[in-house]
Amino acid sequence: MTDLSGNRVLITGGGSGAGSDLARGFAGAGAEVVIVGRRMEPLAAVAAGLPRTRAVMGDVTDEADVARIFRESGPCDIVIANAGAAESGPFGRTSLADWQAMIAVNLTGVFLTFRDGLNQMQGWGRLIAVASTAGLKGYARVAPYTAAKHGVVGLTRALALEVARKPITVNAICPGYLDTPMTDRSVAVIAEKTGRSLVEARAALEATSPQRRLIQPMEVTATALWLCAPGAEGVNGQAIAISGGEG
Repeated sequence: MTDLSGNRVLITGGGSGAGSDLARGFAGAGAEVVIVGRRMEPLAAVAAGLPRTRAVMGDVTDEADVARIFRESGPCDIVIANAGAAESGPFGRTSLADWQAMIAVNLTGVFLTFRDGLNQMQGWGRLIAVASTAGLKGYARVAPYTAAKHGVVGLTRALALEVARKPITVNAICPGYLDTPMTDRSVAVIAEKTGRSLVEARAALEATSPQRRLIQPMEVTATALWLCAPGAEGVNGQAIAISGGEG
């Protein structure tokens, strides 16, 4: 198991889903964990159940707030930009506000988190974005989300070249549909708009994977831990798909 004793990791979107699983995994590996989110109650609940873990409330789309988050956290060796949101709808009825909201949380939030995270690193470091298979291919009815995730992959590749001569790597993890509350909300929307049952709507998402299943948050955590382990030093600028073979 990866031993991260003496390292501090900051995880955005740490109050639920993949973020809370990342917190558990990194705490289990011995790291000091700082979880960030916009609501203190779920953050506090996660932090209360883990050793060496504390919560910092903040908004990753706000430049000043991100700067404050890092001041309160202290120097972080590992920064995981996990915060995100997804909304769906036909492109022709997508408003500018809809577009800007998806870009803000899913792309600008990663930019701000990575920029301030990189600037405070004092040596060895890992910058990891939790993106999506939507950063590698197109999906109908989620154009703003897909565009934002493609942007995250491009940002990852560009920044990786800037830091390549340093003991820092930058990578994106691109899971398919995750078995998380965010996907549960997507299932509910599909059921409401199509008249399918919740079971049928969930099966439709599972069918996007050749393995006919949703990706488990622990698979994202295992990949993030591997990127921080000895032997992964040459993995830089990669968009690592966790998708069961989805093309």
